Amino acid sequence: MTDVIHRTAAEIAAQVADGTVTATEVTEAHLARIEAVDEKVHAFLHVDREGALEQARAVDARRAAGEKLGPLAGVPLALKDIFTTEGVPTTCGSKILEGWIPPYDATVTRRLKEAGVVILGKTNMDEFAMGSSTETSAYGPTGNPWDLTRIPGGSGGGSAAAIASYQAPLAIGTDTGGSIRQPAAVTGTVGVKPTYGGVSRYGMIAFSSSLDQGGPCARTVLDAALLHEAIAGHDPLDSTSIDAPVPAVVEAARNGSVAGLRVGVVKEFRGEGYQAGVMARFDESVELLRELGAEVVEVSCPSFDKALAAYYLIAPSECSSNLARFDAMRYGLRVGDTGGRSAEEVTTLTRGAGFGDEVKRRIMLGTYALSSGYYDAYYGSAQKVRTLISRDFERAFGDVDVLISPTTPTTAFAIGERVDDPMAMYLADLCTIPTNLAGNAAMSLPCGLADEDGLPVGLQIIAPAMADERLYRVGAAVEAAFRARWGHPLLEEAPAL
Repeated sequence: MTDVIHRTAAEIAAQVADGTVTATEVTEAHLARIEAVDEKVHAFLHVDREGALEQARAVDARRAAGEKLGPLAGVPLALKDIFTTEGVPTTCGSKILEGWIPPYDATVTRRLKEAGVVILGKTNMDEFAMGSSTETSAYGPTGNPWDLTRIPGGSGGGSAAAIASYQAPLAIGTDTGGSIRQPAAVTGTVGVKPTYGGVSRYGMIAFSSSLDQGGPCARTVLDAALLHEAIAGHDPLDSTSIDAPVPAVVEAARNGSVAGLRVGVVKEFRGEGYQAGVMARFDESVELLRELGAEVVEVSCPSFDKALAAYYLIAPSECSSNLARFDAMRYGLRVGDTGGRSAEEVTTLTRGAGFGDEVKRRIMLGTYALSSGYYDAYYGSAQKVRTLISRDFERAFGDVDVLISPTTPTTAFAIGERVDDPMAMYLADLCTIPTNLAGNAAMSLPCGLADEDGLPVGLQIIAPAMADERLYRVGAAVEAAFRARWGHPLLEEAPAL
């Protein structure tokens, strides 16, 4: 059964449904893989072995009873440790939530269980999703399976690394400024940020409420579409959830084509700071789209140059408000409660001990930006820039069907290389942030290896809000063409662990 870990999610589900393999056998194979390699990769913070096997046995029982299984029933999945999971530790990569056991499931978690997806455990992440490398996790960094001395991206590096190391065929991530797409790019996997509001945020521990969005991580475009369909849809428990049908993402992924589409190349996403090997693979992708029948034009979005600055005012401002709930009074870590201290003193000691440096940095930035006398100058101005970015997208999508760019300016950098340089770290999300500010949908998929270091490069596809199916239509066509050219999936070129 060892070869099952290399199968796609679609293949595993089909074989579970027809009885070629059992969900229990598939789960055991992936648990064995985790045991064999995760000590080196550190993709998981918690492996729920018994819970996963129980879920798998339930799928097998349903099949034995003649019940028709869903399109992902019996497929294992790695869940980012930001989604509440009843009875399973949920830490957000932070000491302040160490050992916390949620009493309820997030909507995404519940929908996965209802779909018969087997949740293997919770994956490592930058603390409260604040980071671009998974190095701010209070539980240590995750390694990139292509080179364990390199970062796997962030904040969802654990989810991407679990897929790239064949510990799971599927994973769930969250994307506030690129935290699904950037890890996908540097690990040679597929990651999708759905339209904001397309996937429920209920039970997804908040970092920046107007930007956070959960989404699928996979090794193929079709697998991502199947997972997207399973977790998406309106949720009355989330006031930002869109009450509209889920876009036809699976159909688009099965019928990929760019013939007749107008594709816009974003002028602002190239130049100084972009690695030569990244731009070479991107330029090849542009030519490939032309060969496949797309009309490719250059598009200018001048406000994108201000996106990074706007994001790092809006996101910290919202995080300073959201993280105020961790006050040592209701749940999580409590420090200094030995008698004689006020509630304020206990809260101060707890937050000082429980939050890491990057979280503290962003709370301080956000609190300052929201303070009296500075609100209009900083937070208010950033929101005006956000409006300009949305208008740039609206103009662009008036002329083209999708936009494309590199997903990241560089390939995976070394662990420790940028940890003391926050600005250099923030630049990893240069190409992904505008989409979050506007609420559009976006995907990253592999487009080759950089010449300089042999590491994966990602192609980013951006679609208008609620036109997520365009990502899958274009992504499937590009994926098929590249695989035909390479003769195999890109991940087959990754060194063995």
